[in-house]
Amino acid sequence: MNGKKSFENRIYESRFFRNAKSKAEKIANNPDLLNDLILQADKKTLEKGRGILGEAWDALGTCSRMLRAYARGEYRKLPWKTFVAVVGALVYFVMPMDFIPDFLIGFGYTDDMALILWTVKSMKDDIEKFSQWEEGVIPN
Repeated sequence: MNGKKSFENRIYESRFFRNAKSKAEKIANNPDLLNDLILQADKKTLEKGRGILGEAWDALGTCSRMLRAYARGEYRKLPWKTFVAVVGALVYFVMPMDFIPDFLIGFGYTDDMALILWTVKSMKDDIEKFSQWEEGVIPN
């Protein structure tokens, strides 16, 4: 490797994501704040639509459902590290001012989508287990 950091790593190491992760740790311990975050993320997802969000559209939906099930106590097989990472990605997604500000038409959601897809890819096994639980393939 030539020493260059990937786009996802630069986002992940940015002060914006550090701020999001700090907020995520506080939100993760408060079901009301968690539910509010999920609602904000769902609203933004629907406002922006599949066209802008691309392949992250489905990932956002799965993450929201997983966090809702966790908050309700229905699904608790989610490791804390995965839980906080997904919450952090949603916090980052709802923040309008981040690595690439959302108001930059055509580019503003590039960093959000990259971070969400990178998080989902990094936590793939845990998210797949949730999806299997959701489909009734594995019990809670």
